[in-house]
Amino acid sequence: MDLQLLRRLLKLFDNSSAAELELETESFKLRLSKHSSGGGNGNTVSAPVAIPYPAVPPTPPVPQQAPAATPTAASAEPAEQPPEVSEPAVKEEEENLHVITSPIVGTFYRAPAPDAEPFVKVGDHVNPGDTLCIVEAMKLMNEIESDIAGTVVKILVENAQPVEYGQPLFFIKPD
Repeated sequence: MDLQLLRRLLKLFDNSSAAELELETESFKLRLSKHSSGGGNGNTVSAPVAIPYPAVPPTPPVPQQAPAATPTAASAEPAEQPPEVSEPAVKEEEENLHVITSPIVGTFYRAPAPDAEPFVKVGDHVNPGDTLCIVEAMKLMNEIESDIAGTVVKILVENAQPVEYGQPLFFIKPD
């Protein structure tokens, strides 16, 4: 499990009013609970329990780009930023596109099964109600459907990658 993700989950859980949280994936199980005690603020967080499942190989880490050179203490110059010339063109193009976002936190799947064809590919025409992908959350498979008719222009998430609530998944050019 990604350590940063675990830290964020712990912080969110600690700041929430939830008393318990249980999360299970193919490679681990996490259970958090707050127990009322006689003193303090009334909440303590129990230690997370991660139980590995050796039968399932771990998900390979997501390749990350090498960080840009950071300035040293002797150099007061800021790190080099990418040019912003193409940004207005990208924003203008995106303004004409409909964005399909994830309604839940989970794992994004392009196909109904690992050996099956994807629901949609770039260039496919979709109608309202057509299934675009599946987002798995807590072992429940949630079909994400198109809410407009149009052509799939871009798929923004790789297969089997985690997605956040509200994260853009597809760009669709409306008919």
